[in-house]
Amino acid sequence: MDNVALWQGLTLCGIASWVVGSSCLKVTQNFRSLFQPWVAQYVISGTSLTIKIQKYQHGFLDALFSALSCIVSVPFYTAFLPLLFWSGHTKLARQMTLLMAFCDYVGNCIKDVVSAPRPSCPPVRRITATKDEEDNALEYGLPSSHTLNTVCLSGYLLHYVLSYAKIQDISLQFVGFTIVCLLVGFIGLGRIYLGMHSLIDILGGLAIGLIILFFWLSVNEFIDSFIVSGQNVTTFWAALSFLLLFAYPTPELPTPSFEYHAAFNGVAFGIVVGIQQTFHQFHHEAVPRIFTPQLTFGAYVGRVLVGIPTILIVKFCSKALAKRILPVISKPLGIPIKSTCYVPMLNAKKSDEPGYINKLYIFSRPHTFDVDTGIRFLQYAGLAWSVVDLVPSLFSYLTL
Repeated sequence: MDNVALWQGLTLCGIASWVVGSSCLKVTQNFRSLFQPWVAQYVISGTSLTIKIQKYQHGFLDALFSALSCIVSVPFYTAFLPLLFWSGHTKLARQMTLLMAFCDYVGNCIKDVVSAPRPSCPPVRRITATKDEEDNALEYGLPSSHTLNTVCLSGYLLHYVLSYAKIQDISLQFVGFTIVCLLVGFIGLGRIYLGMHSLIDILGGLAIGLIILFFWLSVNEFIDSFIVSGQNVTTFWAALSFLLLFAYPTPELPTPSFEYHAAFNGVAFGIVVGIQQTFHQFHHEAVPRIFTPQLTFGAYVGRVLVGIPTILIVKFCSKALAKRILPVISKPLGIPIKSTCYVPMLNAKKSDEPGYINKLYIFSRPHTFDVDTGIRFLQYAGLAWSVVDLVPSLFSYLTL
């Protein structure tokens, strides 16, 4: 117990120290001044390659690469992971969820630290077929999140399948590895073709993705063991999630990247809390899996029909409650808040007197906190918790 508390305390203190120290030493600005000009030069020089690739413009290629971008996007994984939980492959689902959150945090941190531009449009033709792609175009370029996420998640999925099915056949392993490589290659080529990234962004996403994947494969069993049977899990993860909201670099100009991080940070917290509470009921290795007599395809369809509306209702209710509760809590604590979009009436209220919490800050100027971050975090935490706790309880009650 003492050792567990020690490493948890050291981890949290280390992150808190990094937040304060990096702010005082202006680490983000120093790194940006070092790497941004170098990356921007490669983006400009890579424009000719992008234009050459786009000379093969065709409606079929537009549709193909846009579709590929959608099936490896954050919204797709957000919709896919609940289905994976309910299929009975709970270990794979929770590992991919946490890996996705980790990839999102690392990739978006690097984007906002470097703040490197995307290919200039024009002369590059940029295709944004969905609202999600339009939002992605507002982020900085390096690294390519689609490439990074595809490397990590498809690589981990291949590792899980080979391990779970105990596939020793070299030829089957080679086929799986080839499929993953082709998928990564098509995603990278598609991001250039769509005008969303330069070659340097794709190579950066590939390199960082491989580093994250190998790191995750070395620690995933420890993380999983800690989540399902560790001590102080909920308390530690709550503190970790809170600190990670501050341990994020300030970009040169505002982008949606931090919003994605806050959302997936909430997802990871909700998953961890739910798994910790209900592992022995719903998430152990002996739970029924899809396409078995214990969980037929018809029963799985029933789970989806019950589960999807339930988690959407929970998400709506979590957001509504957070919009009401957070401003009320912050007022007596003296925390100055604003709202970018969720509670616009807050912006009409001004206060010249800094609050008690704000007075404790080591910085001389007052800070105003965006309450939307907390609202976004809580609504996605509620959604994720319902995926692994509330909805499986409904399945049990309905014998699904």
